Order: sequence, then C-alpha cells, then structure tokens
Amino acid sequence: MMTTMIDDLREDLATAFRVAAAMDLNEGICNHFSVQVPGAEERYLINPYGIHWSEMRPGDLLLIDGEGQVVEGEGEVEATARYIHVAAHRANPRHAAVLHTHMPFCTALTMVENGSLEMAHQTACRFHDRTVYVREFGGLALDEDEGEAIATSAKHDSAADIFFLAHHGVTVCGASVAEAFDDLYYLERAARQQVLAMSTGLPLKLMNAEQVNHTARQMRQVMKVQAEEHFTVLKRLYPAKAAA
Repeated sequence: MMTTMIDDLREDLATAFRVAAAMDLNEGICNHFSVQVPGAEERYLINPYGIHWSEMRPGDLLLIDGEGQVVEGEGEVEATARYIHVAAHRANPRHAAVLHTHMPFCTALTMVENGSLEMAHQTACRFHDRTVYVREFGGLALDEDEGEAIATSAKHDSAADIFFLAHHGVTVCGASVAEAFDDLYYLERAARQQVLAMSTGLPLKLMNAEQVNHTARQMRQVMKVQAEEHFTVLKRLYPAKAAA
C-alpha cells in the first residue's frame, strides 16, 4: 500500500514539473517542488539538482528526511530547496505540497514597490485572504533564514497558502500536488492579467469588498474538485508515468 502511495505521489510531482516547464514557469534547472510522504517518519519527495523540469521522471525524484538528507534516490538536493521546503512543510500541517518558482509575472509583482496581487479580476479573488507578502529580502536562501521567513508567516496566518517573496519569487502550498499546482497555475494567470492591465498606464479598477468576498466564496466551493479534474487532464496531456 505504501509503495503504491509513493508511486502515485512520484507520478503527480513529476507531472507537475513537466507541465510547469511546458508553461514556462521554471527557471533553468533551478526552483523546486516537494510533497510530503504520509507516515510516522518525516519524509519528502523533491527534485534533484541538475535535471530539467521538462525531462523529470517519477524515478528521478529524491526521498529526503527532515534534515534534507537523501534517503532514497541518486543526486543531490539544492541548498535553497532544502532550506525553503522543510521549514515550509513543518509550518502548516495542511501543506503537503510546497511549490517554489520564479515564474515571470508573479515575480514581477515582487519587484515593484509594495507590489501585491490586486483584486481587479475574478481570478485574483481565488487568493483573497490566502496570501502573505514577505517584504524583506535576505539574499539567496543558502541558509535557514528564507525558509524560516515563510514558516513564520505561515504560523502567524494559518489560512495562508501563497507567499510572495520580495525580489525573489513565490511559494505556493496546498493539501495535495493537484491543489497546489492548480493554485500555481491560476496565480500566474492572475498576475499576468494584472501586469498587462498595469502596462496600459491606466489605474486598475478594483472590485469592491462585497464583490471580492462573494466571488472568493464561490470559487472556494469548487476549488478542490476543479483542481483534481484539471490535474487529471494535465496528467493525460503530459504523462510523466510513460516517461519513467
């Protein structure tokens, strides 16, 4: 049973990498996704350094422990991945999947003064009251500071799933790979819509609080089902299992 579960998680995570690459959400061989393996021991699947996301296979993924040490698989874990992901997983038990990217439009919002995702389009409402902005940049996450910044934010706001990291990128967390990836996909679309609107030089037309709250409630009623259905389609279109 456990082997089957891990195999399924491997397929899901490898699919997420392949789809993200196809959508230009990756940056070289950097950035990282992880998912927690259920069980008494602290274990995570994560991508090894040096494999392009477009070629990721289920068997390429590393199994690591809570110290970031490789338990199973060949390769090494990038230092930034080790520090960001373990802390993020530990901070909120809901966050079985942690996806970190420098995807273009979301990252653009981390590069402007007080940049944030504005409630100017219905897609943005999906993230209403679920988003935290880490405004201080501590350089490359080569120690525990960046991971702890995310973890501290998550502990202070247990409803937060989306973390914008100043001058850096975003981290998206969810209860499953499917749910986290669905958020990742729609987050980048929402950011793209906003950046395109802002590029006109005209002020954004923001939705009022009643509209935002109502739309957010509507979206949250169907988000889990939509995420699972969307990811089923993506697994069919980008079959990581066949690539194993």
